Amino acid sequence: MELLRFIIHYGMHFLLPGAIAFYFFRDNWKKVWLIFILTMLVDLDHLLATPIFSATRCSINFHILHSYFAIAIYFVALFFKKTRIVAIGLLLHMLTDAIDCLWIN
Repeated sequence: MELLRFIIHYGMHFLLPGAIAFYFFRDNWKKVWLIFILTMLVDLDHLLATPIFSATRCSINFHILHSYFAIAIYFVALFFKKTRIVAIGLLLHMLTDAIDCLWIN
């Protein structure tokens, strides 16, 4: 089960954004995929937690950049052309982490 969780989690962090970038942003898919990957820097907020990583902790609404308030800001950012790609990347990240939380509970 843990291997399946690992495959799904990291597949959604790397492969799903690549597929979305390729399908919806075909002209610039490599650049968009890179931006999606860079949105994983949102995980820097894990450095503020003790312990930094816990396999039994749900990131959603635990870490500051994974909070419901932050997710609402990412959602609002979808409506602005200049922030849309970053917002999609951040929301994909939150979706991935939320699905990961289902394994914990």
